[in-house]
Amino acid sequence: MAFPWSAKNLPKQIFINNEYVDSKSSKKLTVHNPTDGSLVADDIPLSGEQDVDAAVAAAEKAFPVWRKMAPNERRNIMLKFAQLVEDNAIAVAELTRVSLGAPYKAFGAFEIGLCAEAFRYNAGWIDKFGGESWPQEDGFLKIVRNEPLGVTAGIVPWNGPVGTIGLKAGPALAMGNCFILKPSEKTPLSSLALGSLIKEAGFPPGVFQILSGDGSTGALIASHMRIRKVSFTGSIATGKKIQEMAAKSNLKRVTLELGGKSPAVVFDDCDLENAVTWTANAITANTGQVCFAASRVYVQEGIYDKFIEKYKEAMKAKSKEVGDPEKEGTNIGPLVDEAQFKRVSGFIERGQKGQGKLLVGGQRIGDKGYYIEPTVFTDVDPNSEIHCQEIFGPVSVVRSFKTEEEIMKLSNDTNFGLMAGVFTQDINKALRVASEFESGMVGINCVSLMFMTSPFGGSKESGLGRECGIHALRAFTEPKTIMVNLTY
Repeated sequence: MAFPWSAKNLPKQIFINNEYVDSKSSKKLTVHNPTDGSLVADDIPLSGEQDVDAAVAAAEKAFPVWRKMAPNERRNIMLKFAQLVEDNAIAVAELTRVSLGAPYKAFGAFEIGLCAEAFRYNAGWIDKFGGESWPQEDGFLKIVRNEPLGVTAGIVPWNGPVGTIGLKAGPALAMGNCFILKPSEKTPLSSLALGSLIKEAGFPPGVFQILSGDGSTGALIASHMRIRKVSFTGSIATGKKIQEMAAKSNLKRVTLELGGKSPAVVFDDCDLENAVTWTANAITANTGQVCFAASRVYVQEGIYDKFIEKYKEAMKAKSKEVGDPEKEGTNIGPLVDEAQFKRVSGFIERGQKGQGKLLVGGQRIGDKGYYIEPTVFTDVDPNSEIHCQEIFGPVSVVRSFKTEEEIMKLSNDTNFGLMAGVFTQDINKALRVASEFESGMVGINCVSLMFMTSPFGGSKESGLGRECGIHALRAFTEPKTIMVNLTY
């Protein structure tokens, strides 16, 4: 079956029970192209209460069939879906690009590949996620089963609208749950387009559904009495609201992957070129719109001047990679929309008023679209907003430090705890510092990366629970203990 969607033929219906249907709500979403601010569509459905209820009802009906389906059948459907996503990568990425502005080679291809690989990886677990049993010398055999939760949901962010689908839907579906996807109102098109591939892959009706909408739709999902789990990626403020609604409704399970202000600590004895490369790439990937971007860079005073010189040149070079995401050679696109552009620009403007010294960047690129130069502040006040708050753009702050003790205290002096990095060729120091970071993930001589096989997520206000690896499977299952009386 030919993939029907493109920038000239946008999906404008929600996907319920394996069919594209009109939303019961009359409200619509408006989507703009960040390359020039032009209107992409003003008639994308905003799902309301009736739509959410319909999707839940369909999922509840489908759940007994899906959970009891033979493991190899469920696996084959997921593998086919992964292949279909990969086969249609360029078309799916185009639907993201028109609303996010991410270049295909630099981000789109990676993101589509991440989604497909997540489905493959989790499909492989279907017949391998075993339970447990415990000694029976006391006369009782204890068996622990991992059982699906039922109807689950994922609320995915605009900065990785397809990749994060795989991280949430993959483990949910592999474990026998039904799944309702709610994409961001900023980037709903590529998600809606997946309905065609869901049906072609062979998912039974009601197993995998898509509801476009805004925060009001997310609130309906988080507070729904018959949804058993919601996995959310986004801001800390919204994550707190979702956890509150989940608690006040049916105490549904919650996974939260939230914000970050990730430190990269660069010691005198590091490989300087490596440290510069990783930190420059980490703050400019996806135009800095990445939760685990290395936005705080701390450099030991012995190499500070050399690092600053090279880091400045690297960021200047990155500025030359900014441009139209459809043109060859572009690796960095615009910020997602006008609101995000104003937010990032506001941080930069206020940062120049006594918070730090502008080293490089800080200007808008061109006179249309939401392009901005990769920006670095030095000598930053550790109490300033540019040092403490998540900017979510290509903006980093740099400070020098003297001692390990001093910099670990500063690194951990935050409510964030998603990612951290340490750059040194002393393995003892590297492991010592890695253990000292109050962070869910740490890179040694690398930063701002993830792997499908290992837990992804943060500590403190950066999140709750983990995605990826076996931890994601546990998040979408409930352990049930069965006790057998052998003396009866």
